[in-house]
Amino acid sequence: MADNDKTDVKQQDITKFLIMTIASIIIMFVVFAGVNYVVMENLITQKISMLNLSQEELADEGSEDEIQRGIIVDLGDFILNLCDENQKKYLKVNVAIEVTKKDTDFPETETEKSGGHGGHGAAPAPADPMEAIQKEMNQYKPAIRDAVITNLSSKTSAELATAAGKELAKEQITNDINSILGGEREVLRVSFGQFIIQ
Repeated sequence: MADNDKTDVKQQDITKFLIMTIASIIIMFVVFAGVNYVVMENLITQKISMLNLSQEELADEGSEDEIQRGIIVDLGDFILNLCDENQKKYLKVNVAIEVTKKDTDFPETETEKSGGHGGHGAAPAPADPMEAIQKEMNQYKPAIRDAVITNLSSKTSAELATAAGKELAKEQITNDINSILGGEREVLRVSFGQFIIQ
């Protein structure tokens, strides 16, 4: 009988141990699942907020591009000797620059302010604002053309044959012209129309 009691006690101990082990595993699983849920929820929330920020930044950049439309000034054609040592290479290029607008470039006329009624005493139509801008840019044109010539003629045909070389030249021309304009206007873009190396 004593052996039966010992066996019963051992079975009860084993049963208690199994119940405690299973309960511990279940509790650990619930805690792990809860922690995992909270962590994943936070990560998903962070990712969504980062995506929203990225989309807002892209929208802001897009609106900046829309705002940054300037006035195009054609600098004309250039025929230049390039800096190749072995043989003479020539570059024929058409260059245009796009410069920023000023608030005073396109003033609102009195007829637009008054609703467009052209009755007695209406002021004569103002001069074309583009003519005034072209006149302003003409005073800088010789120095700007010199900067373009100096920059491009210091390059080799191999440098200008690559897209990266052209972009570098445009960047250098932009910096040179901005220093000439002295803050009056700023170059937004330099464009090459025709670009032939012979």
